[in-house]
Amino acid sequence: MVETLGPVLGEIAKAEVICQIISNLADKSLVRARFELDPECLKSKNFNGMAVAERIVKAYHFADADPYRAATHNKGIMNGVDAVLIATGNDWRAVEAGVHAYAARTGRYRSLTKYRIEDGKLIGEIELPIAVGVVGGVSKLHPGVELLMKLLGMPSRRELAEVIATVGLVQNLAALRALTTEGIQEGHMTLHARNVAYSAGAMGDMAIHVADQMIREGRIRFDRAREIIKKTIAHKQVEPPAQDGQ
Repeated sequence: MVETLGPVLGEIAKAEVICQIISNLADKSLVRARFELDPECLKSKNFNGMAVAERIVKAYHFADADPYRAATHNKGIMNGVDAVLIATGNDWRAVEAGVHAYAARTGRYRSLTKYRIEDGKLIGEIELPIAVGVVGGVSKLHPGVELLMKLLGMPSRRELAEVIATVGLVQNLAALRALTTEGIQEGHMTLHARNVAYSAGAMGDMAIHVADQMIREGRIRFDRAREIIKKTIAHKQVEPPAQDGQ
């Protein structure tokens, strides 16, 4: 489209046309998501809910004021955004470029989310420029993308953009809660332990049990995971099969 219009615009402006391409800064396609929750649901083993909410707000102000913190803060948001974009067959690099450009629209790179406490509730908001597609391209060629779109209820472009923004906001809330309470390392250690448990053959509740025990012992290793799995199976009480009619 722009290549067709390029010569026309060049003639109108009496200027030389050098290149014609659409911008990835889709700031005319803004999507907003918002939540309001009782801080009590944020409580951790070391902090009550309101204390966590207050720390999250302070962490937001830190990210909004300092581009070094904002870079990691916004990267966490994009962990969620990019995952949905990739899963739905959209160009995650295009959206990512536009989002980061939007974060710097005031002349300084800032937080994409906002948090505040109002009437005893923690309120979180996000605003992102998101242009996505739901027809054509990969969406009709890749069976995984087609299946996921069905699971999402065959959303419109706008609805899919809303899902993406919401995932980004929730991802950011989870990261800030971890960062301001027990710290990121604890969550990473849990994830690492579960990955080791899965690689050793544990599944479901067994994987959680194996991971928790390895963390308590401070021994997160493949061989230890196999040992715990074997001992758990050996000591597991198996319910007798039900009799006919019971």
